[in-house]
Amino acid sequence: MEMGSLRRLVLLLLLAFSGLPESAPDPDDESCLTHLSETLVDPNNNLHNWTKTTFQNPCSGFTSYLQGATCNNGRIYKLSLTNLALQGSLSPYLSNCTNLQTLDLSSNSLTGSIPADLQTLVNLAVLNLSSNRLSGQIPPQLAFCAYLNVIDLHDNVLTGQIPQQLGLLVRLSAFDVSNNRLSGPIPASLGNRSSGSGNLVRFNATSFVGNKDLYGYPLGDGKGRGGLSILAIVGIGLGSGLVSLVLSFSAVCVWLRVSEKKMGSSDEGKITQLMPDY
Repeated sequence: MEMGSLRRLVLLLLLAFSGLPESAPDPDDESCLTHLSETLVDPNNNLHNWTKTTFQNPCSGFTSYLQGATCNNGRIYKLSLTNLALQGSLSPYLSNCTNLQTLDLSSNSLTGSIPADLQTLVNLAVLNLSSNRLSGQIPPQLAFCAYLNVIDLHDNVLTGQIPQQLGLLVRLSAFDVSNNRLSGPIPASLGNRSSGSGNLVRFNATSFVGNKDLYGYPLGDGKGRGGLSILAIVGIGLGSGLVSLVLSFSAVCVWLRVSEKKMGSSDEGKITQLMPDY
């Protein structure tokens, strides 16, 4: 092909592609962002461009017009709003961002519970809600997010048990629920994955510490069941021994005084006959 013909072909292709319409804004993304902004409190005005106008068209191809958002083919696939002093709660309408692969709202002051509606984020790979004030239970429905690689919920005030269902997440390579108020047994499917489970990652004690009522491998069977610590048991033992010693000494003193009164004018040598044998 001659150079002139090649140039004309390239020019025609460019003209053809330039005439294609841009991907239309996704109404689900718009709903997701609108509701999330309504449940968040932004005291430092870090999300100044989170407006209804921007929500109507937050992406253009791979370009994002929204603070903390990353776009892929016109859809939001990553929300990263970390360390922004955000308050408020998590909107259940986050589930409308159906193309979301990363949700990172760590190091803020968010309260409330983790919405079970996140189960519809079937593409979600990273969930990081650590270092907030989230409460309530860990929703077992997260197990429906089959592509989850990371669940990081440390440093919150979550309660209840760790859902057994999370052990079904075969892609899970990072899991941290330390420093919460969780209780009950650690699911074996997370803390003690058997060799028959293939290449599933085992999570060590650092993933679970800081939950005083949590027990089981890798924390140990008796740890955190509401029982006494080893230090408390040793202290009780020492205290009991000291009390017994004081009582025994007091009993001997009383016995000696009673014996002295009974002896009256008896010979001093008779005391030895009254003393018990040791």
